[in-house]
Amino acid sequence: GYIPYGGTQEKGYLMCHYCGHIERLPKKCPSCGSPLIGGFGIGTEKVVAYLHTIFPNIRTLRLDRDTTMRKGAQGEIIQKFRNYEADCLVGTQMIVKGHDFGNVTVVGSIMADQGLFAEDYMAPERTFDLLTQAAGRAGRGDEPGKVIIQTYKPEHYAIAAAATQDYSSFYEEEILYRKLLQIPPICSMLAIMVSSTVEKEAEDVAGELETYLKWLQATKAAECFDMTGRGEASIYKLNDTYRKVLYVKAKQEKEINALIEWVTKWMDERQKEHPTVSILFDHDPNGII
Repeated sequence: GYIPYGGTQEKGYLMCHYCGHIERLPKKCPSCGSPLIGGFGIGTEKVVAYLHTIFPNIRTLRLDRDTTMRKGAQGEIIQKFRNYEADCLVGTQMIVKGHDFGNVTVVGSIMADQGLFAEDYMAPERTFDLLTQAAGRAGRGDEPGKVIIQTYKPEHYAIAAAATQDYSSFYEEEILYRKLLQIPPICSMLAIMVSSTVEKEAEDVAGELETYLKWLQATKAAECFDMTGRGEASIYKLNDTYRKVLYVKAKQEKEINALIEWVTKWMDERQKEHPTVSILFDHDPNGII
């Protein structure tokens, strides 16, 4: 979760955007001690710097988490761009959603395939959605628009369909994977998160819950369902809280609702033994937690 503090590694600090922790950028690898350590990818500030090497007189604005930390800053940046106070607006994903710029004729997407490699079954859908929204920012005025997508995976169906704005072809390809894996919208899914400020407590209760769910399966005490074993959440530690997740799939929503009742009752009986532990349910989660 660490990113360069203030937008550049050259400033010498890293900041976690989840908890706000700040520390110095290490000069050697903390694990092996190698001095061959550096950042990967390109941030908005580097894009702006590179633009100025190509177009020295270009007027630019940045729209990202660092430039919008102050209250009202995002609206000010958007308004400046609308007022023609800049020739180019460089930003993160927040730049493509819900903004209507009548004077934009060119939109570029850098590292468009980066989101495809997330451990999330909705990664292709998110990528397709983001790219089609980005493309929609160009050509809204009298002048025609052009969209340039930089990617290492031009053959991927999500990117190819986004480039041609072809929703039907994306859907036909994506729904095949959903059917093969039996994931939403083909079935109902439930994410059960076990969290605690004590790591061992989170692990112990998650283990007990997994055993309980297996017992329900074996005895058919609950409706028929499939489940995964417990694992760490994609962000395992957040604000000093450790998080474990189990996923359950069932053919019908009523089966998931019944299971929520079973697990809620099971946890209520153990709450006194594990006061630091809480359980949260996410019915048909919008991606992997």
